[in-house]
Amino acid sequence: MNAVVTTPDVAELRRMREHDLPEVLTIERSAYYFPWTASVFRDCMRVGYGCWVLVADGRVRGYLVMSVVAGEGHVLNICVDPECHGQGYGRTLLGAALDHAARLGAATVFLEVRPSNRRAVELYMQNGFCEVGMRPQYYPVQGGRREDALILARDLGCGAGGFGYTTSS
Repeated sequence: MNAVVTTPDVAELRRMREHDLPEVLTIERSAYYFPWTASVFRDCMRVGYGCWVLVADGRVRGYLVMSVVAGEGHVLNICVDPECHGQGYGRTLLGAALDHAARLGAATVFLEVRPSNRRAVELYMQNGFCEVGMRPQYYPVQGGRREDALILARDLGCGAGGFGYTTSS
């Protein structure tokens, strides 16, 4: 996705830039006990992964990082500012990810999610993802323990599902 995406409820969904990192990192740190670092986000941008920010009211409200290779999309990180949960931003980011993957010819999109993140699991299931496996002890947990990851997949064989984002140059 090279263009800016706009929807009626979201001011802007655009490529992540270096100057977005302070806001992205603030959200990342507020949402996760084991957040990504600035260097991880920079590496993702440098290698050409799909990295976007969702901006509303002049502030980054969420972001998405995904790769699309060999007919498969993989959502690596999707996060909404915890203060903005319940406003549809996660659904918007997920829809943009599916549309992007479909445009690049992906047949399937995969992601991992903590089973304890019920809000995210519900969002993914409502948007056509199905559980296809589990990664044992994938995520770190406070106290040195680990949590399994659900592996979810969504078939894009019939397109991204009509999220209908319009892009402009």
